[in-house]
Amino acid sequence: MTSLVQKTYYTPEEYLTQEEISEFRSEYIDGKIIPMTGGTPNHNTIALNLASYLKIALRGKAYKVYMADLRLWIPDYLIYTYPDVMVIEGQPIVVENRKDTITNPTLIIEILSQSTKNYDQGDKFDYYSSIPTFREYILVDQYRYQVKHYLKRDDQKWLLTTYHSEDDILSLSSLKLEIKLNEVYEDIIFEQKSQAKIDD
Repeated sequence: MTSLVQKTYYTPEEYLTQEEISEFRSEYIDGKIIPMTGGTPNHNTIALNLASYLKIALRGKAYKVYMADLRLWIPDYLIYTYPDVMVIEGQPIVVENRKDTITNPTLIIEILSQSTKNYDQGDKFDYYSSIPTFREYILVDQYRYQVKHYLKRDDQKWLLTTYHSEDDILSLSSLKLEIKLNEVYEDIIFEQKSQAKIDD
């Protein structure tokens, strides 16, 4: 959930220093600090549904579930970002001298908005794909029943599966879990088309 508003160049160190004292979160993309927009109730509810489900389903297993306040560093592209939900297999690998930034997600979930859906499905996916541990990418539409699931196969190619029905079952291969779309969208009230055009 980002809005490109600044063009001034910052070093990663300057960004991190500013982020520590800022009242609002921002992402960092190769020298640019990009304020993050606020989220809608649907966005927040879907992220919470997924994180809660994963937390319970993975209890006692070698995985850790994190929500949007944990930062991700993508060194190949000089990017700091905040995925909506991340799952890490084993222990988190943190950036040197930091406890709030990790580098080794297995699964990433983004809740799409009108303003970010093209970025999340395009350039951002390319950025995430540079992470060696990254195996699955889940994109959830907050305005209708639609989930896009990207799975990295053994041949390093990505397989896309799209789900449209509340009775569809999303299979998370890297975690050996399944979840019905009606659980992903629990307590969601879809907006009218005219309202859905408003950015979150």
